[in-house]
Amino acid sequence: MNTFDKEHFNVEVKNGCFDLPFELQPETIAIQEAVKVILKGLNEDINREGIKRTPFRVAKALRQGTRGYKQKVKDFVQSALFPETGLDDGEAGGVGGLVVIRDLDHYSYCESCLLPFKVKCHVGYVPSGGRVLGLSKFSRVADVFAKRLQEPQRLAEEICSGLQRWVEPSGVAVVLQCSHPHYDGFVEATVTSGSGGFEDESSELWCEFLSLLKFKLRRDVSVGGWCPFVIENSSKEADSGMVSAVVSILKALGEDPSRKELVSTPTRFLKWMMKFQNVNFEMKLNRFDCKLEERRLCCEMNIKFWSMCEHHLLPFYGVVHIGYFCGDDEHNKAVERSLVESIVKFYGFKLQVQERMTRQIAETLSPQVNGDIIVVAEAEHTCMISRGIEKFGSSTATVAVLGRFSSDLSARTKFLESIQKTK
Repeated sequence: MNTFDKEHFNVEVKNGCFDLPFELQPETIAIQEAVKVILKGLNEDINREGIKRTPFRVAKALRQGTRGYKQKVKDFVQSALFPETGLDDGEAGGVGGLVVIRDLDHYSYCESCLLPFKVKCHVGYVPSGGRVLGLSKFSRVADVFAKRLQEPQRLAEEICSGLQRWVEPSGVAVVLQCSHPHYDGFVEATVTSGSGGFEDESSELWCEFLSLLKFKLRRDVSVGGWCPFVIENSSKEADSGMVSAVVSILKALGEDPSRKELVSTPTRFLKWMMKFQNVNFEMKLNRFDCKLEERRLCCEMNIKFWSMCEHHLLPFYGVVHIGYFCGDDEHNKAVERSLVESIVKFYGFKLQVQERMTRQIAETLSPQVNGDIIVVAEAEHTCMISRGIEKFGSSTATVAVLGRFSSDLSARTKFLESIQKTK
């Protein structure tokens, strides 16, 4: 049989070279092996059905999320420069003058901890040479640099210089609003960069640009330590095998692990991951007897949580709402919020799926509330914006009901309506 029989080797020939399918490429294989080491370090069973293909999914997400290393600005720009009369080196006249493109949503990976962070990009430029750039290409150019390991200021400067070099306008201005996830919420940073007529941020051009952004610019003087994991201290050293695994991931993505900004990245990433380490402990609460007299609906709303998608090892976060029946006497008193928060945190800090987490919270609290409970979890999933469909602004709600809430439509409706009142 021919060695290169298509039945056995699914490869394509390009420019005289064999192009391996994604799953057989050395970079993909290296990342998969590294992820297996990390999962074992988290005390996970890599053969468990839910995470059996996690190494491959993580490899696919990371390589897709850093594809900018293999992309070039000129490939997107050169075919999208269109002639337009009335543009005379940026002087207003005809259709000349300032052009502003707002609210371009992107994400990038933080070079300090490997977590994805959100980027809202705004670009202003003054066309010159009698030509304009197709509007969709501004987002393409921003994406080339966002799809790399980054920090906000460098990202803004690279977008600005890329547009200045290949579009050759009279000037380019870039404003980025960045949001980095952390246990307590998000760390925000706003950065700017300008070239040509925008080099002086006190110029009239900048004033015009900012007036069209429709928000008050808050300049951050320094974002060098904007990653919250840079300033955190930990006395516990990371496992050397797991550190080596993260180093191999950086190499597979095309980065230099010895670059000064990346030297401590493996340790920071693992510190984050160890928060979701699997522990052999099941939380169980004792059942108590409740009287059967009329009880009122009690609600615990907006309990924040963080968790880690077990399919892609990317965070998801949001709030949990819990409803149950309670009374004013000793046998029907409300559950303390601190206990509810502890249960939510316990099931959140694991490799999880949102549906399972919602059910586990309901089942654990059920004995404390005589079996009648409804739990709603609302979350944003990083894997929805940093890979695949890249759907910004989407969120997911999951519901678990037990006892009376399973059959009492009016009780469910009353609780769900109360959620709306908290927003």
